[in-house]
Amino acid sequence: MNFTGRYPNSRPRRLRQHDWVRRLTRENRLSVDDLIWSLVVHEGVEPEIPVASMPGTARLSVRAAADAAKRAAKLGIPSIAVFPFIDGAKKDASGKEALNPNGLVCNAVRAMKDAAPEVGVMVDVALDPFTDHGHDGLLRDGRILNDETVAVLTEQALIQVKAGADIVAPSDMMDGRVGAIRTALDANGHQDTMIMSYAAKYASAFYGPYRDAIGSGKLGTGSVANPGDKRTYQMDYGNTDEAIREVAMDVAEGADMLLVKPGLPYLDIVARVKAEFGMPTYAFQVSGEYAMMKAAAANGWLDENRAIIESLTAFKRAGADGIVTYFAPRAAELLG
Repeated sequence: MNFTGRYPNSRPRRLRQHDWVRRLTRENRLSVDDLIWSLVVHEGVEPEIPVASMPGTARLSVRAAADAAKRAAKLGIPSIAVFPFIDGAKKDASGKEALNPNGLVCNAVRAMKDAAPEVGVMVDVALDPFTDHGHDGLLRDGRILNDETVAVLTEQALIQVKAGADIVAPSDMMDGRVGAIRTALDANGHQDTMIMSYAAKYASAFYGPYRDAIGSGKLGTGSVANPGDKRTYQMDYGNTDEAIREVAMDVAEGADMLLVKPGLPYLDIVARVKAEFGMPTYAFQVSGEYAMMKAAAANGWLDENRAIIESLTAFKRAGADGIVTYFAPRAAELLG
């Protein structure tokens, strides 16, 4: 950029003095079309079960999730991302409940699509909500098994799509899972089903409240039998070039959309992915980001409504085409 203006001939404040001119000169604009509503479902009949670590967020029953889909349609929110809270009695080391065609996720998808077919439904493809050890893959002797996990994830994705899911979103960070899922979808007549890959998902401290929300908070203590974190498969937060390699692999394997997770601490990754690949790129404003903002607002330390819109606009400024967020319905109302 070649800018030679200088004071007093150039006064940038001229373009900030009125609301109308600030709106007229705004470079990045957030709209309801940018929102994907992240919500958690449970199997019980109770419509809502509040999540203590995420004030204002609740686990929804299947019927309440269908009502949420109707609300999304009314607000103009294009899509909902569904995550399950699985009864502990149904969890085991293999996460076999993930393959139940009449399980919670499939029932929720069917109900939501029946209630509001115009709203896209995105499903999480991963095993952590279903395993008793809390990991995203199959565990043996302290190792997460990559290829064996990919086989299960592929079957999980097919079952979810048959239930009506529009987008499958593998969030596990196993190598090769996008290609395996794409091949299976195509072979089974689901060529039009979209894949939003968690292409750059970091091993982050910001996921804690989410694990509370889905009941998957208790990883191992770091023993050989059950590692205490996910750093052997999720990315190191110090790396950027690695993210580009991960994204390139997923693009080559057939990903339609790319997701960076977490969000605000990784805006540089969002910007670089969008610039280097030019594909639809999204960011996930994760549970920890949500919880911090809610806590600060509850203490009167920031204006919640302004913080919601400002933080979501930051994703647009970084190059994101959309944002997965728990704030989606509130943001839609504010943007109304």
